[in-house]
Amino acid sequence: MEYDVIIKNGNVVFDKGVKRTSIAIKDGVIWEISDYIDGKGNVVWNAEDLYVFPGVIDIHVHFSEPGREDWEGFATGSYMLAAGGCTTYFDMPLNGIPSTVNVQALIEKAKIGEAKSFVDFGLWGGLVPGNEKDLTPLAENGVVGFKGFMSPSGNKEFEAVDDYTLLQGMKIIAELNKILALHAEDGPMVQFLQREKEQFGLNSADDYLQSRPVAAEWLAVRKAITYAELTGCSLHFVHISSAEAVEEIQQAKKRGLDVTLETCPHYLLFNHEDVRQMGAIAKCAPPLREPSHQKKLIDLFLADQIDFVSSDHSPSPWELKDLSNNFFKVWGGISGGQFTLMAMIELSLIYNIPFSKIIKWTSERPAKRFGFHPQKGSIAKGADADLVIISLKESRTIREESLYSKNKHSIYINHTFPCKILGTFSRGKLIYKNGEKMASSPTGHWITGKTQKK
Repeated sequence: MEYDVIIKNGNVVFDKGVKRTSIAIKDGVIWEISDYIDGKGNVVWNAEDLYVFPGVIDIHVHFSEPGREDWEGFATGSYMLAAGGCTTYFDMPLNGIPSTVNVQALIEKAKIGEAKSFVDFGLWGGLVPGNEKDLTPLAENGVVGFKGFMSPSGNKEFEAVDDYTLLQGMKIIAELNKILALHAEDGPMVQFLQREKEQFGLNSADDYLQSRPVAAEWLAVRKAITYAELTGCSLHFVHISSAEAVEEIQQAKKRGLDVTLETCPHYLLFNHEDVRQMGAIAKCAPPLREPSHQKKLIDLFLADQIDFVSSDHSPSPWELKDLSNNFFKVWGGISGGQFTLMAMIELSLIYNIPFSKIIKWTSERPAKRFGFHPQKGSIAKGADADLVIISLKESRTIREESLYSKNKHSIYINHTFPCKILGTFSRGKLIYKNGEKMASSPTGHWITGKTQKK
């Protein structure tokens, strides 16, 4: 047999553990996994002493195209993700113009993605006031799910949901058998607290944190869960930052609700002390918490109370960050899509977490939650050959020139990871190799969600 690629003698990370073996790839899929591959490969990678992970599935990125490609775009964003070991991503319905809240916007974005993306991608649809009639057509045309905000999004093109829109949207999304992802912070609470601060001229990083307390996240989570119990809607909570919210979601699971949650690497590796030191590049919503709250979140993460991790890559031009005299006006987003897998490996080494558990957070569970497993999310015969080769014998300190995102600022600059990504294969095609772009042209596919009405 002549194969397209053979990866020889690597420490391959499976869901049951790590095994030294070889992988043969043909026609974009894993053709054979064996200690001895009987055949030749057009490309042969000797992975002796290296680790082979399944590609990351990042379900939460903002590429802002069309309309704000100067923030990020499918070309730079997808290659950035590939350099970080991500082989599938889901782009959020904001911050591009137009937002992905109707079929016309969805198809326009999908065409751009298929022309420019280096790895496979899915697209979220939006739930905003007034687009309830668009939810069914969006689902029928392949969105992976819907996203809504329970507090102001900071984006005038994508309004937060009011309670009526949320209930009506949940009812329709439940009938479509789709998932609603929510940014869960209580809008009235955070707006009230911010106004209280601003009327006294208080606008520091500390004031911003105090305006978005854990209570705001917990209250929004509880309200959404109550509405989900009423409507039967499946929920996914994005970028959860507090133990209280995690525990509320876990209680809902015990009552039988179909609900999942993600956190982001920046909530696990950084805290409010870093915001005080770094300033604007560390602003996000919900905010990075005080160390005591971060520790509780990490404890629940280690106890496997968090379903998976996503980057919430939310880039912007520097001028939107360069407003340090008023932290409330600074754009709230972390540029971090390139570093999810390396961050998770760092956490695994700090806390002695098996790699077989890491891939559940980064690959397997996202694939299962959104209906793309076993084709994606694990290393198995017949699955897409989405693979990442990693060295644990090398570390990598992030510099500005290390960033593949369009705008070269990130909370991760000067951070040292205890590993290095050497290669990323998407459907068997080598996209990235040790700092070099190997793909001459984009080859990513738009992968669509399946819709079946209940």
